Amino acid sequence: MDRRYAFTLIAAALAGLWGAGLALSYREGRAAFLDRVEAPLADLRFLIQGPRPAPDAITIVAIDDQTVHETGSYPLSRATMARLVSALGHMKPKAIALDILFIDPGPAEGDLALIEALRGAPSVLAAAGLFRRATQHALAPTDDNSEGLPVAQSLLLPLESLTRAGTLGVVNIATDASGVPRHVPLLLRSDGRIIPSFPLRAVSIAMNRDPVLHSDGIDIGGISTSTERGYALTLRFYGPGGTVRTISAGQILNGNVEEDAVRDKVIVVGATVAGGGDTFPSPFDPVLPGVEVLATAIAHLMEGDGLVRDRHVRLIDATVAVILPVLFVLLLSWHRSIWGLALIAGITTLWIGVTVVAFTQGIWLSAALPLWAATPPVALFGAARLWLDRSRAERLSAQSRTLQSFQPPSLTERLTKDPIFLIKPVRQQAALIFIDLSGFTGLTEVLPLDDTREILRSFHTLVDQETVRNHGIVASFMGDGAMILFGLPDPSPQDAGHALAACVALSMRMESWLATVPQPIASRIGFKIGAHYGRIIASRLGGDSHQHITATGDTVNVASRLMEVAAAHHVSVALSDALYHAAGPARSVLESGILDGPLATPIRGRAGSLQVWFWRRRSTEARGESLDDFHQGFSPCRNAVRPLQSSSGAGMPVPNQFFCIRACASSTDF
Repeated sequence: MDRRYAFTLIAAALAGLWGAGLALSYREGRAAFLDRVEAPLADLRFLIQGPRPAPDAITIVAIDDQTVHETGSYPLSRATMARLVSALGHMKPKAIALDILFIDPGPAEGDLALIEALRGAPSVLAAAGLFRRATQHALAPTDDNSEGLPVAQSLLLPLESLTRAGTLGVVNIATDASGVPRHVPLLLRSDGRIIPSFPLRAVSIAMNRDPVLHSDGIDIGGISTSTERGYALTLRFYGPGGTVRTISAGQILNGNVEEDAVRDKVIVVGATVAGGGDTFPSPFDPVLPGVEVLATAIAHLMEGDGLVRDRHVRLIDATVAVILPVLFVLLLSWHRSIWGLALIAGITTLWIGVTVVAFTQGIWLSAALPLWAATPPVALFGAARLWLDRSRAERLSAQSRTLQSFQPPSLTERLTKDPIFLIKPVRQQAALIFIDLSGFTGLTEVLPLDDTREILRSFHTLVDQETVRNHGIVASFMGDGAMILFGLPDPSPQDAGHALAACVALSMRMESWLATVPQPIASRIGFKIGAHYGRIIASRLGGDSHQHITATGDTVNVASRLMEVAAAHHVSVALSDALYHAAGPARSVLESGILDGPLATPIRGRAGSLQVWFWRRRSTEARGESLDDFHQGFSPCRNAVRPLQSSSGAGMPVPNQFFCIRACASSTDF
C-alpha cells in the first residue's frame, strides 16, 4: 500500500509540473498549438452566446455592389470619394474613418477635392504594416506591454498630401490559423516609432481625448478597455455581417439617408463589394467584411465591451492548469470507486460550463489549457494504473491458484466469501475416511528419494481425484496417508453415502494402481481404509502465522483406528456400523464387493467394542510379501558401500551391496 501511495504522489507531482510548464509556455506565448485548440472552442462559445446588438454609436458606410453599379467604377474615383466624404462631413459625424488605402496618386483635381473634403471633417486615413510573418500577433513575454508591441518591417502609407489633411491609423488585424480575426493590435512599432491603430485613432478623434495606457489596457475618455500583451484588443463579435448598422455609400451620394444615421456617430467607410477581397471568416459568418471587423474594434473601445483576456485571466488559466491535473490524478487513484471517475467528469463539465458562462460575460477563460494540461497525465496515469492493477491481478490470481492447491476448492471458495469461516469451532455430524499405505515406511529405506516422491505423488493424486468425485475434501495428507472429510464446508444428509461410495472407489482405484506399480514395489506395499460417522468439532487449528481447517473428536480417532482393524482382518475397508446405517440407500454400493459383519471389534485405546463392517473387493488375490521376491526386482549398485538398515534400525544382512530398482521400472509407472 505504501508503494501505491508513493506512486500516486509521484504521479500527482509530475502532473503538476507538466501543468506548470504548459501554463508557463502559454503565458509567454510559446504554446501556439493551444491557440489552435482554443480557437474552435471560442467559436463554439460565440455560437452558444448568440448574436448581440451592436452599439448605436457606430455606422458603416459600405462601398457595396449598389454603389459600384451607380458610380460605374471600382475602386471609386477620388472625385467620388471626395463627394462621399464631403456629404458625410455635412451630417456632422464625430469622426470619419476611411478603411481605404490611398497609396497611388489619382487625377490631380480628384486628389485636391479629396484633400478639401478631409479638411472639412475629422477623419482618419488607413495605413498598413508589412510583417515578415503572416501573423502580426507575435508578442514577447514581458510585463511591460509596450515592449511586446508587434514590429512592422515597413508601412504602406497614403499620399503625403492626403496625410496632411487627416490622421493615420494602421488597419492590421491579427488572425488565427483558420483565418478568423482574433485581435486588433492597438499599437505597433515601425522605424523606431509607435503608430496607433485605425480603431484607436478613430475613437481618440471621436472623443477628442488622447488614449491613456496602463498595464492591462487603454483608457479613452473614461472608458477602460482591457487588452492582452502588446496592447492587443481581443475581438468579441456581435453577430454576422450587417449586425453593425450599415448603409450604402450610394445612398449617401444620392442624399437618401437621414442625418440621424450619421450625426454624432463614428463613420467607418469601407468596401463590402463582392470580390473585393477584404473579408474574413467569423464564428457567425464565413464572409465578414474587414470594415465590420474594424468597426467592431472601434465599438469595443467606445463601449468597453470587448473580451477580457488580460494577465489576471491568464493567471486563473495557469492556476487551474496546475491544479486540475493534480486533482484528476488523485481522484483517479481513488481505487475501486466509480466516484473518482464521476468527479473527474463532473469537474471537467463544470470547468467547461464556467468558461461558457464567463464568455457570455465578456471574460475569455481558456478551455484548452486546463484540459490539455490534465488529459495527458490522466491518460498516462490511468494506463499505468491499469497495467499495474492487471499485473497485480495476475500476480494475485497466480497466488490464489497456488494457495488453492494447498486447500480444497470448496473450502477456498467458502473462505473467499466468508473470511471468518470456522474462526469459532462448530459441532456437527460428519463422515471421515482414513487411508494409509501399508509397508511404505520400510520401502522408503531402500527406495531412492525421487522414486519415493513419485509414488507419493501418484498416491495423493489418486486420493484427491476420488475424494473430489465423491463430494469430499482431503483435510490433510499425512505422508503416506490421508484424512478425508465429508460435511465441510456445509453438512449434508448425503455425507455418509458419499463417504461409503468413496471407500469403495478408493479401494478399487488402489487395487488398479498397485497393479501398475513395478512388482518389487507392489509386493512390499498395500493399503488400508477406515471410515466412521459421528459428531466432530470443525475448526481452525494452528498458530498466528499458519492455520488449517480440520476436524477433531472421538469420531476422528475411531476412524483412524479402523485402519488398523482393516489391516488386522486382511480387508480393504473397515467401516463403522454408524456409517453403514447413516448411508441409507447408498449402502447398495457395497454390493460390488464382499461385505462381512457387523462384528463387535475392540478399538485400541478405547473402552468397549464397536460394531464394524468389513469390505473387500471380490477379485482381490493375495500377493506375496517375501523379502526374496522383493530382492528379485533389484540389481546391485556398484557405488553403494553402506549396509541397508531396517525400519527398526537393526542392520539387515546384505552382502556388501545396496539394492536399487531396475532401470526398466520407470518413475512414470509409479
